[in-house]
Amino acid sequence: DPVEIMVMPEFQRGVAIAYCSSPGPFEKGAKTFYTISPTPETWSETRTESFYKEYNNYMLENLTIHEAMPGHYLQLAHSNRYEAPTFIRSIFGSGTFIEGWATYAEQLMVEYGYGGDELKMQQLKMRLRLIINSIIDQKIHTGGMTEEEAIQLMMTEGFQEEGEAFGKWRRACMSSTQLSTYYIGNMEINDIRKAYEAKHKDNFDIKTMHDQILSFGSPPPKYIKELLEL
Repeated sequence: DPVEIMVMPEFQRGVAIAYCSSPGPFEKGAKTFYTISPTPETWSETRTESFYKEYNNYMLENLTIHEAMPGHYLQLAHSNRYEAPTFIRSIFGSGTFIEGWATYAEQLMVEYGYGGDELKMQQLKMRLRLIINSIIDQKIHTGGMTEEEAIQLMMTEGFQEEGEAFGKWRRACMSSTQLSTYYIGNMEINDIRKAYEAKHKDNFDIKTMHDQILSFGSPPPKYIKELLEL
């Protein structure tokens, strides 16, 4: 399936640094767009420099695994081919599964040695980010967490640069529960893998498992467990 890397359209900026825009369920063979946002022109030189420290070469490699291969691009291409039994099943997908798969893909590449120790360190930092994203998502919307508290947590406990932390604060304020889907989805897909390995034991084949997981479209992870009879 064709994929194009492009600068994020201006009207889409201000939430996530990047996203993968795949064809809809009835657009067979259309392009997928992997878009990346530049820093806002209103940011100071100090904040911009801080942001690009965060998004260094190792981070961009990890980001591309997440957004493109074998993350969103691969998963959503499979989902696009899925022939759902109902119209509703075709047009709606589980964000928890979609983000869970992409974060699992990051983990998987490092597990198999891609990128060496440098990317492994980056991935460990990203796994820490998943947890902190979930914490600030909940505490901002239900616990009255302030901007100062959130940014301090991200910078001191998550080792994030100020430019990244500020952008994440803004994103968390503009959404609710979405930032939690990454960690929850990742845990659920890892749980599926553990259950699948336990069931198949010596006959376990990781490629077969991945192909089966990706063959069901984008349902909530709990239904994938049912479909795999785990």
